[in-house]
Amino acid sequence: MKTDFNCEGLMPKMTFERVEKIKTLLQENGTVTLHGLQEIFPQVTSMTLRRDLERLEKEGVAIKIRGGAKAAAREPDTREPVYSLRVAKNIEAKLKIANRALPFLETGRSVYLDSGSTIMCLASVLPDIKLMVMTSGPNIALEVLKSQRATVNIVGGLISHDNLSISGKQALDFIKNINIDIAFIAPSGFSIKDGFTCGNYAEADLKRSVIKKANRVIMLMDSHKTEKSLTYTFASPKDIDTLITDTALPKALQRALTRAGAETIVV
Repeated sequence: MKTDFNCEGLMPKMTFERVEKIKTLLQENGTVTLHGLQEIFPQVTSMTLRRDLERLEKEGVAIKIRGGAKAAAREPDTREPVYSLRVAKNIEAKLKIANRALPFLETGRSVYLDSGSTIMCLASVLPDIKLMVMTSGPNIALEVLKSQRATVNIVGGLISHDNLSISGKQALDFIKNINIDIAFIAPSGFSIKDGFTCGNYAEADLKRSVIKKANRVIMLMDSHKTEKSLTYTFASPKDIDTLITDTALPKALQRALTRAGAETIVV
């Protein structure tokens, strides 16, 4: 008789569905007991349920305890959420921020566009004017190319899976040999203790280089980034000229920007 397997073909469909149900129970409740599982799956032996828990322990999902299992604690993830998840988050605020940044653009300017979903929003609303655009985001380069008058240069290097950002030695070498009028930068976090941060060392290095070369630095940051700190600091309030955000900043952050002489624009 043919056995019905799950889509991966790794285990019978009934086993797969049972294990997934146990996994859901662990995520929702934190623990499961063999007694409780036997009530949920009365047709399954306790030995089979123990094997299910052993399987989940090997996957790193569960830790076996006396009479059942508990959910395995996950290590804190300091990486940024993948781009496909971030791009749709807080999209209305990001578009407002992007539109407020447009008055800083002038025909004939040399402009650097950072990577990230907020900068992608800016790229999507750029006016069709003559600009020399440089970017570390291949998706942003393609968006800007919809303009007939913009000239686009993209830095070389490695592309991050998480945020579609290019960085590395080639990118740094590229920045050394160009001039930048205005740089539009997007942080992943902004805190009093750590300043403007992101989750990738090479990307932070590139942002620092761009900020040093730019005549004017404009930070585009939605409110979800405030009071948040990722692993690598790339700028402090004194390194930027303008911050555009969607809600009033916490008082301590605003004071830090004011003391540094940075302008804050709330849309």
